[in-house]
Amino acid sequence: MFTHIIRGEGRRITYQNAGVDCAFVAALSTGFCNWRIDFTYADTSNKIYRTSRGRTHSECKIDPMRNNHPQTLPRYGRACAHLHVNGVRRVSQCHHITK
Repeated sequence: MFTHIIRGEGRRITYQNAGVDCAFVAALSTGFCNWRIDFTYADTSNKIYRTSRGRTHSECKIDPMRNNHPQTLPRYGRACAHLHVNGVRRVSQCHHITK
């Protein structure tokens, strides 16, 4: 299960984390190899204005995870987390950032 957690109020993000919460059967033996987690931010027109690209990890992990720094977004819209494995986006989860 891929999870994306955001804490804060309005456009202010005080905590953000994304990762695999519990590994499913296919990942139990080797895990996720060559993985990275990216965070993207889009406005209310769905135009991405910021991307925080994560580092690619060559090791295999059952529970990849990444935190992102606190920040204040310039616009309302949505914040998303994306898990990439071997350069391919495998799953995403988004939150709407509203007043």
